[in-house]
Amino acid sequence: MPVKVGDSAPDFTLPAQNGSSVSLSDFRGKKAVVLYFYPKDDTPGCTAESCAFRDRYEVFQTAGAEIIGVSGDSNESHQKFASKYNLPFTLLSDKGDQVRKLYGATAAFGLFPGRVTYVIDQQGVIKYVFDSMFNFQGHVEEALKTLQQLANK
Repeated sequence: MPVKVGDSAPDFTLPAQNGSSVSLSDFRGKKAVVLYFYPKDDTPGCTAESCAFRDRYEVFQTAGAEIIGVSGDSNESHQKFASKYNLPFTLLSDKGDQVRKLYGATAAFGLFPGRVTYVIDQQGVIKYVFDSMFNFQGHVEEALKTLQQLANK
């Protein structure tokens, strides 16, 4: 069952591209989190999406949010991907897609891992879910819009 708006975001701990372990709970009470699941490093759609997040990274930081990308790729793959495109945020390796399954961000068209973005507030509550395989820019724009709405409440 996929998580939805209003649910508590399931906590997890995964390895990051720099070798450290990152837990969602590390951000609770400190920052909102934009958690995006993407299919594969260095593919056209995933590169477009990740670079769109990169290009607006400072805006997300100003809005009090951290961006975290998750795919089933290895830490080594994430390191190369982040380095090649100057990605300033954390990429997590979800080998076996356990966290992806926990969130319900599973296969698109039954073939590829899904492309789903979650906006999680400082209390760990999911405030927005955007699920689109092909609207790469939409993941960024909708996440920013949600963060701005949260800030204005």
